Amino acid sequence: MLKAYTYANCDTCRRAVKWLRAHKVAFEERAIRETPPSAAELRAMLAAQGGPLRKLFNTSGRDYREQELGEKLPTLGESAALGLLVANGNLVKRPFLIGDGVAQVGFNEAAWSAALLQR
Repeated sequence: MLKAYTYANCDTCRRAVKWLRAHKVAFEERAIRETPPSAAELRAMLAAQGGPLRKLFNTSGRDYREQELGEKLPTLGESAALGLLVANGNLVKRPFLIGDGVAQVGFNEAAWSAALLQR
């Protein structure tokens, strides 16, 4: 089952959920602030994205700025960075969609279509 980690006050998350429902994609919605993705889910997303840890962080969020993670993140190890994300769902880039061979972070309609509708 796909898990969609979202934040209720996030316009992008609302658009993503609306898109999932419009395309009749089965998913379980989880509140990202209250139940952040697990370390295993974050590792799976990181592997799927094939990029730097920064891709998993909500870099425009207040928590990210207040913790000065823009400067600290390059020096953090993977375990420490993932620990921050597991402990604080506000730090996780959203929406965060994982499961059933799908791993998408952020909402990009073309990428979601390719991952969910064309398989």
